[in-house]
Formats: sequence, C-alpha cells, structure tokens
Amino acid sequence: MNEMNDRKQILDNWRFRAAGEKAWMPAQVPGCVHTDLLRNGKIPDPFYGTNERDLQWIDKQDWEYETEFDIAGSLMASGRLELVFEGLDTYADVDLNGRRLLSADNMFRTYRIDVKEWVRPSGNRLRVRFRSPIREGLARLEQHGYGLPATNDDSVTGGLGDRKVSAFTRKAPYHYGWDWGPRFVTSGIWRTVALEGWSDCRIADLFIRQDEVSARRANVTAIVQIDSDFDGVASLTLTTEDLRWDAELDLHAGRNVIEVPCVIAEPRLWWCRGMGEQPLYHFQATLSREGVIADVRRVRTGLRQIRLVRQPDAHGTTFYFELNGVPVFAKGANHIPGDSFLAEMTESRYRHEIASAVEANFNMLRVWGGGIYEHDAFYDLCDEYGIMVWQDFMFACSMYPGDESFLESVRLEAEDNLQRLRNHPCIVLWCGNNEIDIAWSHYIEKGGWGWKQAYTQDQRERIWADYESLFHRVLPEAVSKMVPGAAYWPSSPMQALTGDANQHAHNSSTHGDVHYWAVWHAKEPFERYNDHVGRFMSEYGFQSFPACRTIRSYASASDMALNSEVMLHHQKHPSGNQLIHAYAEMYLKAPRDFPSFLYLSQVLQGEAMKMAIEAHRRRKPFCMGSLYWQINDCWPVASWSSIDYFGRWKAVQYYARRSFRDVIVSIEEKAGRLAVHAVSDRLVPVRGQLVLQLVDFGGQPLKDDTVDAAIGPNTAAIVHESSVSAWLSGHDPSRIALIAEWKADDGECLGSAIHYFASTKNLALEQPGIVVQQVVESNGVALVLSASRLAKQVVLETEEEGIFTDNYFDLIPGKPKKVKFYKRGNGQTPFEWHVPGQVTVRSMVDFILS
Repeated sequence: MNEMNDRKQILDNWRFRAAGEKAWMPAQVPGCVHTDLLRNGKIPDPFYGTNERDLQWIDKQDWEYETEFDIAGSLMASGRLELVFEGLDTYADVDLNGRRLLSADNMFRTYRIDVKEWVRPSGNRLRVRFRSPIREGLARLEQHGYGLPATNDDSVTGGLGDRKVSAFTRKAPYHYGWDWGPRFVTSGIWRTVALEGWSDCRIADLFIRQDEVSARRANVTAIVQIDSDFDGVASLTLTTEDLRWDAELDLHAGRNVIEVPCVIAEPRLWWCRGMGEQPLYHFQATLSREGVIADVRRVRTGLRQIRLVRQPDAHGTTFYFELNGVPVFAKGANHIPGDSFLAEMTESRYRHEIASAVEANFNMLRVWGGGIYEHDAFYDLCDEYGIMVWQDFMFACSMYPGDESFLESVRLEAEDNLQRLRNHPCIVLWCGNNEIDIAWSHYIEKGGWGWKQAYTQDQRERIWADYESLFHRVLPEAVSKMVPGAAYWPSSPMQALTGDANQHAHNSSTHGDVHYWAVWHAKEPFERYNDHVGRFMSEYGFQSFPACRTIRSYASASDMALNSEVMLHHQKHPSGNQLIHAYAEMYLKAPRDFPSFLYLSQVLQGEAMKMAIEAHRRRKPFCMGSLYWQINDCWPVASWSSIDYFGRWKAVQYYARRSFRDVIVSIEEKAGRLAVHAVSDRLVPVRGQLVLQLVDFGGQPLKDDTVDAAIGPNTAAIVHESSVSAWLSGHDPSRIALIAEWKADDGECLGSAIHYFASTKNLALEQPGIVVQQVVESNGVALVLSASRLAKQVVLETEEEGIFTDNYFDLIPGKPKKVKFYKRGNGQTPFEWHVPGQVTVRSMVDFILS
C-alpha cells in the first residue's frame, strides 16, 4: 500500500524481473536485485561459504522494476507534481505511462522530475530498467581508450580478468570488491521513490549558515530556497524555540533565494562527546501568501564554531580541529558501509554502531570515500551523540576520468549531497578522496604504488590533469558554493597542496595527515607505532577474525581451519591470514586449536591498536588525531574491524574504550628507561597521586613508589621517569608486573596501566583460578571477578547479544574487577543493563599450548 499525506506519496508495491523474462516477482523498495532474488528463493545466501563467486552473473544482466499506483485527489490537484528518486543504483531508464522521463547514471544523485502533465488519477505505471553496470563500465572503458588504476576492483572474481571498470561509474566503489569486502555490483532502487506535490510556491530548502558562533552570541543566516509559480508578494516567518524573525518577500517565478539574518544571544553550543552537551535547535520556516500558509520546512542543527587549524609551528604544520575555540584530539575510527546491500541497514543498526562508538569514548568517525554518502539516520545520530564526522567524497584508491560529462555528474552529485547534509553540526570536514594523491605521487617518479609506470608520459599528464580538475577545482568549488566556510582537504593522506614533492604524505610527515600501514602491509613490528607519529593519524590498523559464532554464519565445522577454502574466501586481503599468523608467532604462544587462534587474533589486534592509540595520544599536542581502520564490516569476514558484521564487539573495541578514555595513564619503555605518561582531554588541570607498585604474578608486592602527578588542561606529559633496572632489581622479568594508578584527592581513579617487562609470549602464565561472584546492586546485578594468579586477557562470553563494561582485561590478584552486562536493545535504547544467562570466563592460558 502506498504511504501518503496530502503533499507526498511514497511509491510501494514494486515487482521485478530479469529483462526479457515474462514472470514478475515481488520486490522490496528500497532494496536491490541481489536481496530481491534472495527473498524470492532464486539465489543462496550471498555471504555463505564461497557463494559470492557463483553470483557474479547478476551484474551482467539488465533488470526491470515496476509499480502501478493511483493518486489521491488532493495530491492530484497540486499545481506541480514531482517524481523524486532519492537513489537509483545506477544506470537506470525511467518510463512513466510509456514516456521516457530519465536516464540516470549516478548512484549518488537525487533525481526530481515534474510529471504533472503525464500522470492520471489512477492506473499509472512506473517502470525502471537497470542496465548492467558491468556492460556499461566496459563500454566506457573502451571509449576512454585505456584503463585506470583501481587497486581494489576485484575484476578477477567478477570474471573480467584485468579489465577494471569501477572508476568509470559513479557508484559505491566497494561494490566492486575491496580488501575486506566482497564483489556484489548491485542494481536497484536503493532509496525512497515518492510523488511530491505543491501549488503556487514552496520551500525547496532551508539552510542555517553559521557565520560566527560563540558562547556570547550566534550570528547565523537562514538561506531559504523558494520555488514560485508566480510573480508577487509572500511572507516568511522563521522560528526556533522562542525566537522569531519575519520577512516580506517579493517573489518572481522560478527559484528565489532568500537570506534571513538571525542573532541568537547566549546560544547553547554543540560539543562533541566528552567536551559538553549536544543541544540541537529546531528551525521552522513558514511561507504564507495572503494570510494562508503555503508551505512549512523544518530543519535541525547544532550551533558550533569549527575550524581545521593548519598553522606553521616548530615541527612543521599543525593539523587539528578546533571546536568552539577549543583544540580537540580526535579519537575514533574509519567507517565503511554497514552492509554490502545498502537497504539492509536499519536505524537500529546505525544506532548500535554510533552508541558503540560513544561507549568506546570516540568523538569522531571518518566516512571513508569508497562507500556512500550515508543515510540521514547516520548523521542524525552523530548529531545527537556528539560524534564528529570527517566526510570523504566518494572516491578511493583509483584514478578517475576527467571528461566534461563525468565532471558535471560529479558536480551535481556533490551539490546534491552537500545540500542534503550541510545542516548537520557533526560534519567538520569535507575531504576529496581516499589515498589517491599518495598512490599516484605525481611529483615523485618512484613514489606511490607503482601506478604511473604503466602509462606513457602523455597519459600520465592527462590522468593527473583530470585528477586536478576533479579534486582541486570541481569539489572545492562545490563546497565553497554550498557550505561557505567549511573546511576542504583534497586527499587523505597528504601534507599540503604544494604542487611539488612536498604535497605527498609519508610515514614521518610533520604536515597534514598520515595513513600509517608499515605495520601490517610491510610486516613491521608493532613497536614501529611508537616511532611514526604524524600530526593527525587518519588511518592505521591490524586485522583479526570475528567471534566463532559469527564464523559459523558462513562456514561449516569442516571449514574451521586457517587455510580452508571458505576461511580464505572470507579474508579479502591476499595474505591476510598468513600475516595474522606471522604476527601471532611473533608476539604470542601457539594456540591450542583453531577457535583458540580466533581469540588470539583478537587479542593481537587489541594490543596493536592499544600501542598505536597511546603512542598518538602521548604526543599530544604534536599529534591531534587517532582514527584506526576500521570500526565496522559490510559482511561477516576476517578484517580490520572492531565490531563485526552482526554488531558484536571484538577485543579491540574494548581496548579502544580503555585507551580512548578522556584521562589515561600510559607506560612507555625505551632504551632502558620507563616513562609514565598522563594524557588528559579535560579542559581543567588534573592532579593527584601516582602510585606505582611492582608485584609478582601471585599479587605479592615487591616494590612501590608514590609521587604527586599533575598536568594542565587538554594536554599530555611525562609524570614519572625511572630506569628499568631499578624496578627489576634481580626479579625474573617473566613473572612480574608494574601497576600504575593515578588517584585524585577524592579517591577517583583517574587512570591506570599495567606494564610487563617481557612480551606476552614469554610471560610465565599459570592457571589463574578465576572466581566470579554476582553482586546485587540497586538497579541490577554485577559480576565481580578475582584471581589467585595473574589472568591475562580475561574474556567473558555469553550467547546473548550485548556488551560488557569491560572485557579482554588483565586481572591482578588482590585487585577484583567489577563488570556489568548490557543487552543490545532496540529503538531508542541501544544498551540495557541486563542479567546475562550463562557467562563463560576464560583467560590466555585456556587458549595456548602449555
């Protein structure tokens, strides 16, 4: 049944078929052909086993979608009646009642057509024919004359050999495959289709441009776009809370742009998580003619002043975000699309991810450029929870054509999405692309990823000129036009737009942002994270496997082996499983079995990210951002994610939760010295006593020290230094630990850390004798864990979906640990304190060979 009101009717009741076939099947819109085929029992689960390989035929065919609809009299009476496609994926011919309305070729565009003269009150037929994105891509490749680099385009799985077509189509790049995702090149109506009616005049858009915002006053301008069918007068009223502004208008037929300056005294400022609240102002624009309301438009925004600060200093050039006058250390991760099939993402799934980010003390997510401009729900939640968004345009790891039709399509795409998203206070940066500047490295002959060497000098110059047209002209001009004053960064990573070799980033850049991948891709040890710290670490990462029950969703018992066909298929990095295994041999003891290896892989990932995050935070304010790769998955897989496809937290999410706390203690051992660092994101000084205690693995105290420790607001400092030998003092390094606890005068534990003098692989671990007790509290039940011997990386597991307040932690004898369980909720409550059923508690010794 079609959902509608007197101004808008959402079109439903769709059916689909392969082009040329007679039989129609029911379709779900929004959706895609893959999920429609699955729901109709025509294909197996695309994610199971190696089914991906057998489903590559789908993207080689054309598909048709059709619906029939009537129009209510009130809507039919509108002077204008527009058919609005919020998302067509991707090459689509649209016919209404036998008339061609549109040929679409950009997944990221919104298409709007006035169909008033071609519709009737009943019996309308709308048909959308999707042309194969692969055949279209091949035709564009041939027309271009030569291919373009597209490292992650899995053309082999797609049956195309070395013919990579993704760069020629404005479609989510990850659909063509990535080193964490499958190749499902979808077609379909992936966002809503609706009829929208209006008469005389309407408000087409309302943008609250924030000109100058401070705690004293906010100067904003309401930019109101009004479409009118007449020349004449009208009135406009703008309200928010108890404030009101009125304007008399002299409209002309066509598009009118009205600016209404507004001053809000002592505004409630929007802050990111950890720095303040997230008040949101609801603005309403009411358009009236002759005393009768013609249209109403509502938007929501948060008032804040945001700057990307890039200023020369003694080290190079700063790169940090200043929110409401306060420098912010960005803590978080990169975000990819949450599903290979985009319409499967629900508001509840988005809320779970954003709430998980908040629970892990994030304040930023980077929407990476190989996916999509996210759904409104994603940004709404980031607004509400205080998660800043680094927003890429959708270009990644590929060079792109630069003909005028392609550039024009991108310009319209950019303007559509800038207009849709520009009221969100969470968006703090628009970035042109992911890793293209560094991959091509135009000004360094032997730099980059080896792409240039495949082309003639003339081809190189053309490819680079096309790049500059796109990322140095079209996109920044669109940002400047649509969101004046917003920060734009051409490519991540890069040092600066210099037009020479200094433009391209490297692992030791002291300008711009850095993607540090020598750990993992170059097989460097974790300790290199301490050596390579840039001004803003926008990518780095390490892989792990998901939980065993997640693996069971795509593999049978016989597949449970590191090098089984299925396990290798659900590892999209060509040597990923071998790399995890090699690093595990470097840092950990051998696993008992394959399920034990899964646990060890997660611990390994957690330890790697802890080392990286704390290395970055210790260098504050030289370094002002740490965004690991990646928070989420688009299918169940071994990958860099900290939350798997089903929303289950891996170990690293808990590690990040601890390392991203607003105040932390971090211990660094280097050249025979121990440095205890204190890091604080609080905006007031932090002081207390630092208590250091050396204990053996039975909890017996061996040595201690207590010193006063204080640091200023929003900074990091070394609060204690000593020699390693002074602590060892004849003790076996494989059997002792140093505990540091920073305690405020009121008893609050500001931060704590445990340091071992030997690698985990060489620690003398024994059965810890963990005891778990249930403690009834005023509003629920908590678990209290204690041990008689050191318990390394204690893991709590339950079959219920949810999170623990801590997990994968070390348990020291004599220091009990209280843990609560929060069941995964639905709707507005992402997590609810809950008494879990059976909880399994194990530690490292249960997973390793003795």
